[in-house]
Amino acid sequence: MHTHTSIDVLVESATLSSEPLERDVKLDFYLPTNIPEPSQLNLLLVNDGQDLVSMGFDKIISQLYSNHELLPLLCVGIHCGEDRKNEYGMLASPDFKGRGAKAALYQRFLLEELLPYLYGNYKISAFREKAFAGFSLGGLSALDLAWNHPDLFSRVGVFSGSLWWRSKSKDDKDFNEHNDRLMHRQVRLTAQKPPLKFFFQCGELDETEDRNNNGVIDSIDDTIDLLRELLAKGYREGIDFEYLQMPDGRHDVPTWAKSFPAFLKWGWGRTRK
Repeated sequence: MHTHTSIDVLVESATLSSEPLERDVKLDFYLPTNIPEPSQLNLLLVNDGQDLVSMGFDKIISQLYSNHELLPLLCVGIHCGEDRKNEYGMLASPDFKGRGAKAALYQRFLLEELLPYLYGNYKISAFREKAFAGFSLGGLSALDLAWNHPDLFSRVGVFSGSLWWRSKSKDDKDFNEHNDRLMHRQVRLTAQKPPLKFFFQCGELDETEDRNNNGVIDSIDDTIDLLRELLAKGYREGIDFEYLQMPDGRHDVPTWAKSFPAFLKWGWGRTRK
């Protein structure tokens, strides 16, 4: 394990050999240096952990700790593998191209290997709260896993989420947004409302596609439509979910870096909701 210390944050890196994924998974751990009570430590897992490195996440979170804005949080950046488009996806079904076929194996890695490793390595019996977040396809994966495991996760962050994930091509004559977007359908058809809180971010320059020609890019349409599904389920805006739409936001790491402090303060700010 490699270790270095930024201001107020200890950064450790390790590699975990995964049996279900049949590959080594690189991990980065961001841990506050001053933890008065281990039982108060929260856990945040982040897909595409390599993007945290690119955005200088250690400096971002160090600044929040220095300003006394953040509760103690162990953040774990999970680097993606070469087969990212298959490991990230939805448990219920691959998309119309068969992508996401290894989502169940990725779930096994998280639940059977990563979480036990964290408990053992950091000698902690329980975290105050566990959350999952991700970028783009990693955001879809985080949302899907949290939705299907509300017994484990209580919060989820989705940045430029691939909420277009669908069972049919948008070019198919019988493609129907209401029925064929898989995450929207899953939320709508889940009988019991999971006790989750959600943070969504999307940029107005995230893409240029507008499949229904309504003047709104697809990524924003897909996000807002999912928020409507959450509202219909009984979730409340401002209480159960937050949505950050960035006028200058793009589908890139600099945009996600700008929005991440808002997510952290929403989830673990000392004056959080």
